[in-house]
Amino acid sequence: MSELSIELKHMIIEALDLEDISVDDIIDEEPLFVEGLGLDSIDALEIGLALQKRYGITLKSDSEDTRKHFSSITALESLVESQRVK
Repeated sequence: MSELSIELKHMIIEALDLEDISVDDIIDEEPLFVEGLGLDSIDALEIGLALQKRYGITLKSDSEDTRKHFSSITALESLVESQRVK
């Protein structure tokens, strides 16, 4: 688990107020939505706001790319890394 992966997991837990979930419960490659963590569209909005606050990343809610970025922790990690390079 990378440092960024752990940071993203903490961010999701805090943003969504997931009291019964720990960093170790979130598997990097598992889906965040429907299966996996079972998050929904409201959760996606909260995660989007948290990403914007913490990393300055703005995403389009209706974009196919956004869906791909939100598919797993690994995908979110790639998104944050690509934005940091710019």
